[in-house]
Amino acid sequence: MANIVVVGSSNTDLVVRVPRIPQMGETIIGENMSMVPGGKGANQAVAAARLGAQVTFVARVGNDSFGQQSLSNFNQEGIDTRYITVDDQTPSGAALIAVDERGKNAIVVSPGANARLYPDDVDRAEEVFTRADVVLAQLEIPLLTVQRAFELARQYGARTILNPAPAMPLSETLLALTDIITPNELEARQLINARPSATPEEMAHELYAKGIPTVVLTLAEKGALLLYEDGLKHFPAIEVQAIDSTAAGDAFNAALAIALAEGMEPELVIRFANAAAGLSVTRPGAQPSMPTRDEVEALLGW
Repeated sequence: MANIVVVGSSNTDLVVRVPRIPQMGETIIGENMSMVPGGKGANQAVAAARLGAQVTFVARVGNDSFGQQSLSNFNQEGIDTRYITVDDQTPSGAALIAVDERGKNAIVVSPGANARLYPDDVDRAEEVFTRADVVLAQLEIPLLTVQRAFELARQYGARTILNPAPAMPLSETLLALTDIITPNELEARQLINARPSATPEEMAHELYAKGIPTVVLTLAEKGALLLYEDGLKHFPAIEVQAIDSTAAGDAFNAALAIALAEGMEPELVIRFANAAAGLSVTRPGAQPSMPTRDEVEALLGW
């Protein structure tokens, strides 16, 4: 069984379906609001657990109803919650999400307790890093916390996956600790300050030139690019009827981590991740949309 440590954010998502994403200064009428568990770290932890991994989640939630419900959800998913800190001083993280009729979304995140997930919280969880196959992190928590997680991963021989979302400047130290980086097209442009005409292939090569051994650039309905020592390969997306793209990238990253931990060949790794992401967009919500291992393998015909 793959052993995955996820270090990241936990939010409660407040979701409203809308005819279209509003423009600046515009008010539009949506449907009734739904409240669902989310946060990129939590989404990836839940996705990895449903895909069959042993998952430890290192996170911080507020001492409030959102935090209590999140902990209950993680326990129901079989996630190791021993290193989720309950913060008495700051509310739990939350996200406001508008989803249009095509399944596209616009998201505003209030970090709350996620902003107080510190390197010391990672150090308290050191023992789980000693047996981790993969350490997976995102950027909805402080960068120094991600760096500390990757330092422990490197110390104990685990592979590191950085999902650079939301995109922000990254230190050379953090990049040097990253084995695989997984931006989407917009995040890649922001990470390298790409010119408007830059192609996904050119952006992947520029990220690779920064010394990251493997670049996986996700392209939504166009699939994903994989660039590593054997060259550049494009993998088409799984054809599905999308209704909500929220957390598709989280499903992809969790599946990627598990496939790597299980030693799948590179082409199977991306196919497995594309299938998980494809299934997730056929369902509404973040964590509720995460598929099971049986569902992914059925879609792939394995």
